[in-house]
Amino acid sequence: MARWLRPLVGALLLLEGAAALSFLHHRYEELVQALFRVQSQCPYVTRIYSIGRSVEGRHLYVLEFSDHPGIHEPLEPEFKYVGNMHGNEVLGRELLLQLSEFLCEEYRRGSERIKRLIHDTRIHIMPSMNPDGYEVAAKQGPDSNGYLTGRNNANGVDLNRNFPDLNTLMYYSREISGPNHHIPLPDNWKSQVEPETLAVIQWISSYNFVLSANLHGGAVVANYPYDKSQDQRFRSHRRTVNTPTPDDKLFQKLAKTYSYAHSWMHRGWNCGDYFADGITNGASWYSLSKGMQDFNYLYTNCFEITLELSCNKFPPEEDLERQWMANREALVAFIEEVHQGIKGMVSDENNNGIAGAVISVQGISHDITSGDMGDYFRLLLPGTYTVTASAEGYQPLTVTTTVGPAAPSLVDFQLKQEVVRKAAERKASGTRTNNKALQKKVVPRATRRGTQR
Repeated sequence: MARWLRPLVGALLLLEGAAALSFLHHRYEELVQALFRVQSQCPYVTRIYSIGRSVEGRHLYVLEFSDHPGIHEPLEPEFKYVGNMHGNEVLGRELLLQLSEFLCEEYRRGSERIKRLIHDTRIHIMPSMNPDGYEVAAKQGPDSNGYLTGRNNANGVDLNRNFPDLNTLMYYSREISGPNHHIPLPDNWKSQVEPETLAVIQWISSYNFVLSANLHGGAVVANYPYDKSQDQRFRSHRRTVNTPTPDDKLFQKLAKTYSYAHSWMHRGWNCGDYFADGITNGASWYSLSKGMQDFNYLYTNCFEITLELSCNKFPPEEDLERQWMANREALVAFIEEVHQGIKGMVSDENNNGIAGAVISVQGISHDITSGDMGDYFRLLLPGTYTVTASAEGYQPLTVTTTVGPAAPSLVDFQLKQEVVRKAAERKASGTRTNNKALQKKVVPRATRRGTQR
């Protein structure tokens, strides 16, 4: 099927599902009820879990869709949506509740597209990362809501300025030809983040997420990394400098997938702003420090973009159905983007999976690593690539593979142990042991001399 036909055909396949949905704003208790209602309607393909609590003790709930809920299946990618990070930007929260109901309804109806998506993908949906802020905004209501009312969490902190600043470390590392991926966290990072941020960092450290989007409001554009420009430290935070990642073309394609599947985002003119194709590099719009999307890219294997979905941060209920219709196909099409590039298993000579193996693509200075079972997922545009898998104690293996426009290419790596290096290490270890034995014979006499002085 021609690629340009996919959004149109997908939209036609989804048309019948809108009638069963309700279009209301959901307070915290109503949100929880909605999630558990979906879980009860589709018990065999859903699971609800909490990643932690907010400042005021509200659970940060996630609804998972999978043919084996609660289990990571090898070669099945993990995807996530996060909404309502800013408490007063509420459309994403409602859209993710609608999406949850929709996926369940379509699965029960036997939609081949949705069944395939749920069977081949482990989907995690968090409607609200900032339930405390939402409650503050909801008390004001859509009509009298201030631009900042409820934006922050209960401690008054902007959660999208609260992640460890790995960009600065990356820019320094780049100057000395160091890595710009899987950058370690500062020793004191836990004392510098809010409970909601801590919960999300622990969450994304526990799941090998491949693709993600966080949903915001106040503009209509698909925003991709980097959010922070290198010169932000020296100039005004409003300084705009295009700051691409090593995966810039891929990120543009991911952003365009959402933009062009959206009813009007791709037109560019929205909310008094113009963005060509409805997308923007984050720092090219304005530089933002300690944001979540850059953190995902620099700390984990996950490629995340930020979706700004409405000019009105708290749209009235009568506008929710129109917004759902505008975003429905885009939300589904973006999940499908997790199935591109290459994936496979990294194993030893006995077919045991190797966790933490590094997958490097020649010409793209951003590596990813294999998960606990040895499976890996590397999003790539169509083309031919030279890919290397390496792991400590094993000989690296390099292959050339071609990525097509549809399903990901399956590329497995079976690594051989580095026998020569291990023998050298054993020899060196033996030498160190002998040296220690010699030191034991000499040190006491020297110690006595030192004591006498």
